[in-house]
Amino acid sequence: MVKKYLASVVIVTFNAQNTLQTCLNSIYDQETNSIEIIVIDGASTDDTTSILKENNSRIAFWKSEPDNGIYDAMNKALSYISAEHVIFLGADDCMLPDFSVMLTALNDKQVIYYANVLYKGKPQSGHLRPYYQAKLGIFHQSIIYPASIFKKYKYNIKYKIAADYHLNMRLFKDPVYTFEYKNYIIVDYNDTGISAISKDKPFEHDKSKIILYNFGFKIWARYIFRLFKSRFKPGNK
Repeated sequence: MVKKYLASVVIVTFNAQNTLQTCLNSIYDQETNSIEIIVIDGASTDDTTSILKENNSRIAFWKSEPDNGIYDAMNKALSYISAEHVIFLGADDCMLPDFSVMLTALNDKQVIYYANVLYKGKPQSGHLRPYYQAKLGIFHQSIIYPASIFKKYKYNIKYKIAADYHLNMRLFKDPVYTFEYKNYIIVDYNDTGISAISKDKPFEHDKSKIILYNFGFKIWARYIFRLFKSRFKPGNK
């Protein structure tokens, strides 16, 4: 009999030898045996693949090959998930005990559940009203998606850093799904990844029209007003 998992944890890696085992251990430490791990590695040149081989018996699927960035690797992973829900982690993130607790609260397969992360040692995210979801986005490590979403959607690899932000904006408009906040802290988010140190210029260029299309005129107008107000604030050039 094939085991049915509640959650697929997708980890994409590249030269992650310094953090990967800690990330994996944080998943192994969960108080549930209903998690499968999928790892897609971008042809690392360090000892990442050696670590994956050492953990082979506890990883549902992994492979290492060149890819076209983080979201291309995430899209590849979607072919191998078998659980009812999916969460995406970086190899330098750590899953916290609340994740197992939150899994017991996932009772609607048309709800995108999101919680909190630890960011620089402090809880971050919390409940976001639509305007702030449009303006700021949700930490992707705090989101547990219904797997059914990825039969309809894939990450747009045009956006090398913010494709998860873009996907969530599209999902906000989709009438089939809703977002629901749960007050758990499920991941310790490491802020040294590319999204913390760089901006996605194509996404920033497209952001206002993406907000207009997915969130409507009222939220778009508020966003544009605040954007212009900040640009003309004394001291800004």
